[in-house]
Amino acid sequence: MPNNSETRLEIDLKALEHNYRYLRSKLKENTKFLGVVKAFAYGSDAIVISKKLEQLGADYLAVAYTSEGVLLRQAGIKLPILVLHAQPKNYRANIKHCLEPNIYSIRGLKAFLEVAKDLKQSGYPIHIKFNTGLNRLGFEENDIALIAEILERNTEIKVKSIFSHLAASEDHSEKEFTLKQIKLFELLAGKLCLKLGIKPFKHILNTSGILNYHQAQFDMVRSGIGLYGYGNEDKFDLKLQVVASLKSTISQIHHIGPNETVGYNRAFNSDASKIIATLPLGHADGIGRQYGHGKTSVLIHGMPAPIIGNVCMDMIMIDITNIDCKEGDEVLIFGKEHSAENFAKTANTISYELLCGISQRIKRVYLGE
Repeated sequence: MPNNSETRLEIDLKALEHNYRYLRSKLKENTKFLGVVKAFAYGSDAIVISKKLEQLGADYLAVAYTSEGVLLRQAGIKLPILVLHAQPKNYRANIKHCLEPNIYSIRGLKAFLEVAKDLKQSGYPIHIKFNTGLNRLGFEENDIALIAEILERNTEIKVKSIFSHLAASEDHSEKEFTLKQIKLFELLAGKLCLKLGIKPFKHILNTSGILNYHQAQFDMVRSGIGLYGYGNEDKFDLKLQVVASLKSTISQIHHIGPNETVGYNRAFNSDASKIIATLPLGHADGIGRQYGHGKTSVLIHGMPAPIIGNVCMDMIMIDITNIDCKEGDEVLIFGKEHSAENFAKTANTISYELLCGISQRIKRVYLGE
């Protein structure tokens, strides 16, 4: 067990279970559930989170890259794993480790087919992605005829699912656009299924899609940020529980006088006598310089302490003038009582970026195992 006096990321597996069951409660009984565990499970621990989701009864996992899926297989994860941004140079590794690639272009389809032929596969599962408006990855309607032609002539691969990705499911002002995406997805998936005479399962909903457009759950839904406790809206955040809490400790306390400066470039200049504390984490740990200069606060004994001056690589300094605390006391950077979403907003970013940026050098502590 890591030393609790160090900076650590506490991962609450009971909170993960709560979030999984809450999101499941929005679905029909036979709708499949895919847990997104890319980017170290949104900065927490992909292996531990995946094992818990497997235990809870999730139907699928998703990663961004093949290497992430390989790590899960090496850790003994048995669930089907969708690789969302599979690259042709890794297609052999996908097959070797029983990972199912997202095929989103004719180039990718032809390349994966060649690898499947070379490795003498039969009916290897692939997932076909259509672009319905996010304009990031995906086939277009005019690709359907060629997709069908290629798949009809070859038995080495088969379509396991057809899916797409919503662009703004959390934004109620974009409801019309989201409904158009859902309708277009139905049309494109229907055309491909008709041409091939197949019935793969379909999915388009992400976390906010599950919460706002559950009528479009099709055969499966995908949840990432919701599993980790964030619903992109206050009303949903109240229903979810934060999984990851970043905590640190006070290394040293300094008393400074008026007109004294703190940190690199003397970025903080005191206008009065102050008490400041130094914490053992910094931008190398994912707390970037954008959080300095008094924009963002951490909590000590429930009281806010602003981050002052420039965030250093391994340290940040905070103003504790009005807080009764001592060296060695615990500091909450973000977590259950101090949302990562609110922390991130102070730097005009989102919880996703903050969570995924937490360095792997920070020790993970698991609660509720």
